[in-house]
Amino acid sequence: MSRYVALIDGERGAYGVAFPDCPGCTAMGETIDEALHNAAEALSEWVADESAAGRGAPAPRSADELRADPEVVEAIREGAAMAVVPLVLETGRATRANVSIDAGLLAAIDEAAARAGITRSAYLASAARERLVAGE
Repeated sequence: MSRYVALIDGERGAYGVAFPDCPGCTAMGETIDEALHNAAEALSEWVADESAAGRGAPAPRSADELRADPEVVEAIREGAAMAVVPLVLETGRATRANVSIDAGLLAAIDEAAARAGITRSAYLASAARERLVAGE
């Protein structure tokens, strides 16, 4: 899984995220956590659009490489902070996977999925996506 360095700036209630390696890919949020969550979605959509246009995703630069970029240096000087955002691409193609899980945990997952009105697979995919985006 690729990870891209993002720049976060703003103030309480209005944070913005931009990707130096992905021109035009931005996100907003009322909190930093919300902005980073939205940034992961924006990055996924941006890369999918680039791929559909035949350009593909640019290779992500490391934080050290970006610290040598004059535009990034200026943004940091003006108060931006760096964060790492994972690229989670969805293909729209389901794949069967065989996993082992405790029976009690599986029952709890099934109950939670039923309350949410979704399938077990959708529930597990959603939980995994949230953990990946959170960097856990």
